[in-house]
Amino acid sequence: MLPDLPLANIDSRAFGAFMLTVPLVALFAARALAGLTGGNVSIANAYLADISDDADRSVNFGKMAVASNLGFVFGPALAGLLGAVGMGEVFTVVAALLISVMACLIIAFGLPDSTPCVLGADPEHVNVRKLFGQAQKECFSMPAARKLSLAEILMLPSMKLLLAVYFLVFFAFNLFYVAFPVYATTGIHWSLSEIGVYFAAMGLMMALVQGPILARISERCSERQRVLGGSIVLALSFPFFASGSTLMIYIGTALLAVGNGVMWPSLLAILSGTADRSVQGAVQGFAGSAGAVASIAGLLLGGAVYQWFGSGVFLISAALIAACFGLSLRIAPQRTQGS
Repeated sequence: MLPDLPLANIDSRAFGAFMLTVPLVALFAARALAGLTGGNVSIANAYLADISDDADRSVNFGKMAVASNLGFVFGPALAGLLGAVGMGEVFTVVAALLISVMACLIIAFGLPDSTPCVLGADPEHVNVRKLFGQAQKECFSMPAARKLSLAEILMLPSMKLLLAVYFLVFFAFNLFYVAFPVYATTGIHWSLSEIGVYFAAMGLMMALVQGPILARISERCSERQRVLGGSIVLALSFPFFASGSTLMIYIGTALLAVGNGVMWPSLLAILSGTADRSVQGAVQGFAGSAGAVASIAGLLLGGAVYQWFGSGVFLISAALIAACFGLSLRIAPQRTQGS
């Protein structure tokens, strides 16, 4: 543990009065480093787009969302167990470090390269393997694609609409995630254990929807239809949180899990289908940047908006998702295939 040494006294109108200490500086540095490496989500989305066929793209993004939600369920539970023993903070940080190292090792030694195999110019070239019934597949590597600018990214089909929806979804959810714990603690007087159980239940609901339920819906509805239907259900979920009733809040959570679980993987699938595989990294990177800006705005404004409007902040989230529905109506029914 770092020594709690004071470095400076800060007194400003914007941030209030507080003492800057060594642990606080270390916390800021850690968060800055986490931000610098936050692009790994965009890279993971680009990788998934590369290895997915059009038929299973939404289902694969749903599986990735399931993994993320299960992480949000088991992560806090593990942190709680480690925090209950002596030196819990140290054990929790060490556990996070070991999990990160394990993920790096899996990526380094267990994750194959997603570079696509391209057929040679003469697929009928004679090869002895044909005599034994093996497939003819002479491959070569494609050269690196030219980097696209933001203006060129925005010129892709429906890209402006998709990035706008991406931004609004992140903004709405960050308003919710900032305001709800405060609302649960001070507004409806939930205990910390009740809040923990609630977020665990939310994660499990989302994992259920984004797994088997999304796979079934994908067989019957197009990606655009799933985005439209999911955004309607998601917008209808947020007003339930303003009721103050535990039952109504859990009903709203179930609707939120259905709406988000159907809409979000489908939106990612549409986004990945707007560009060729060679520029997936650029597309996902710009989308991640839009989400990061929305997250920053939501985190900064969420507390202030809750202070001004109370539980009305959830109605603002509903309005933002309703705007996503309006924008999604303009997405072309048939997305352009670049792969």
